[in-house]
Amino acid sequence: MNSKIFKWAGLKKKLVMVAILSFSLGMSMTSCTDWLEMESYTSDDVDYIFENETKADLFVQGCYRGLIHKEMFYNLGMGETVVHTAEDGFSSKYKACNYDFDPLVPTTVTTIFKEGYRIIESTNVAISRLKKMPETVKRNQLLGEALAIRAFCYHNLIRIYGDVPAVYVPLEEMDANDENRFYPKRSPRDGIYDQIVSDLQQATEWLPWYEESGYTSTERLTKQGAYALLARIALYAGGYSLRWDLETNDPATLKMARRDDATRVKELYEIANDACFQIKEHGKNSLVQGKDGMSGFQYLWYNHCQRKLTETESEMIWQLAEYGDKTNSEFGLYLQPGSYNGTYGSRKTLQFVLPTYYLSFDKKDTRRDVTCTSYSIYPKDGGKKGPWIDTGTTYSSILLGKCRIQWCVEPQAASQRNINIPLIRYSDVLLMYAETENYLNNGPTPEAEAALKEVRTRAGVGELPIPTDQQGFEDALVQERKWEFAGEFTLRSDLIRMGRLAKELRQAKQDMKDLSDRKGAYANVPKYRLYKYQEDGQKYGDKFLAIDYIELTDPTEIATVKNIPEDEKQYSDYETELIEIVKNHRSNVTSQDKWYPRAMFEAFSSEFNMKGQAVVGFAKSARGKIQVGKIIYQQPTGSEENGGSYPAWIDKGDGSDGLFYGFKENFSELCPFAAKSSGHPLIDNPNLTQLPGY
Repeated sequence: MNSKIFKWAGLKKKLVMVAILSFSLGMSMTSCTDWLEMESYTSDDVDYIFENETKADLFVQGCYRGLIHKEMFYNLGMGETVVHTAEDGFSSKYKACNYDFDPLVPTTVTTIFKEGYRIIESTNVAISRLKKMPETVKRNQLLGEALAIRAFCYHNLIRIYGDVPAVYVPLEEMDANDENRFYPKRSPRDGIYDQIVSDLQQATEWLPWYEESGYTSTERLTKQGAYALLARIALYAGGYSLRWDLETNDPATLKMARRDDATRVKELYEIANDACFQIKEHGKNSLVQGKDGMSGFQYLWYNHCQRKLTETESEMIWQLAEYGDKTNSEFGLYLQPGSYNGTYGSRKTLQFVLPTYYLSFDKKDTRRDVTCTSYSIYPKDGGKKGPWIDTGTTYSSILLGKCRIQWCVEPQAASQRNINIPLIRYSDVLLMYAETENYLNNGPTPEAEAALKEVRTRAGVGELPIPTDQQGFEDALVQERKWEFAGEFTLRSDLIRMGRLAKELRQAKQDMKDLSDRKGAYANVPKYRLYKYQEDGQKYGDKFLAIDYIELTDPTEIATVKNIPEDEKQYSDYETELIEIVKNHRSNVTSQDKWYPRAMFEAFSSEFNMKGQAVVGFAKSARGKIQVGKIIYQQPTGSEENGGSYPAWIDKGDGSDGLFYGFKENFSELCPFAAKSSGHPLIDNPNLTQLPGY
């Protein structure tokens, strides 16, 4: 591996101080490429930084920067039966979502690898130098943070690439004649996991509880964060992963399996169980509950977007700070419904949720309308005058909503939303605890059932039945994780560690075909909706949640709705007929209300749907348009609406899948290393081996 991949951003004393101050002060940093081109730090630089705890503290804070790269949510936050790409054309993102990896294009991720080892080198420096400082409570706290940050980096690298190089000391302390200094080989993941699990166990002893830390937010790791991270990593260490013989690199040895040591697997589940128990027993964390007319789930995400961090700190155990014109990421761009012009500016959303996921929620589940939006923001005139409308969508364009721009504080720019990246929530602790209780006791214990019910109760569905057998309870947990964590880029690898990815993808593909054919569980899904005409407030901090709609099942009502007049002069009579239908379903209809129809299985831009928009005054240039990739919203969901065949995004019609078309079991569960040119891991490091089969 080229030494540049491992370099941290140190220069001379003044530039080093700029780097370590940048996290806390939001100061400007140079580009990623520039960092990688900088000359290496010197021992004098490091001596200067670690001459006291104050400067050492700033250095450790700097290690948080860049922990989650855009690739984590843009490339790998999809393809898990919930979130899917809406990218126009067959881009690298579209291919990655569908498991079509090619290291020579590349359609695999690369920057996660570079950034991971950049931060690992920084934490290695911190760990080495902190160990040489006099032991104090503060020194141990900083050491615990550095160990936990390094563990987080290795965990992400392993869950993406499998066995990766293990480097635990700074470059300056390595033998200059050792080839492994710059060109390390893959190391067995089980050994890395055992090391970082041990590191996190130590970190939990050194870090303070959040309420004792003096911090004003959970942007830095505390004892709760370390315990939660320990639980997550222990579950991965004891779970399934794609393995192969590192010595022969024979593709025939590829298999999904746990580590061979069953005793150690049980120990890891016990470690995860105890870590979750410690947080629960401490009693200072809880799920955010409803307030100010909002459900608990909406109140959580609304205040997260509003940066009211004290309102969410009981649940947001650890979050990555994102604020300012430089220290900011594009995370918030992808969990939103898209907007065109106006106060919010133009921002296309390139992800959507599969309609089968949207339809999977219980009608009482308050998470659905927070996680999913059946609207996109578009100007009625198609331009810049407005008004702007929260435009009701079809099943092929149900969009994400946890970080919708209406809920945000005003951003620095359309791509800088100031939204912290959630890393671990208390609901995850509860569900991990339920999982380990179920695994260790061959079935759910009362404690496991209570933990699951606590998550469901906050969502308004605490009365849902809880399976009493081990497999049934695991199935319920898998679904619960989907309802709870969509868009938080853990679901894809969670399905892998639980040994369920191939099964879940097969089921998701079949479910989409059944929905398209309207058969089986989807036989009675209504084909038509009436959406209430809803103007967007065009104001940051708007608490708007969802458009009111009516699903139509009565044949007479459907016949009326389908009969949209060709002559605009007759629109008024048609609207009156729609209002009469609405009155049959709603008692609080006013004379100012307007409603318009949607054929939910047709494309958003179908002739019928554009005529429906015309009825409520959408200009011709605005009809059939929303801020989402055309590859999705211009295609239908129904096979009947597509001339008797599945839309290409569901099935290509040539015997090959549309959804997840590139997935191959015992092969696609990990990403290959990019190998196109300089700057890619497999080119820069001659000692690295490729994932077998590529």
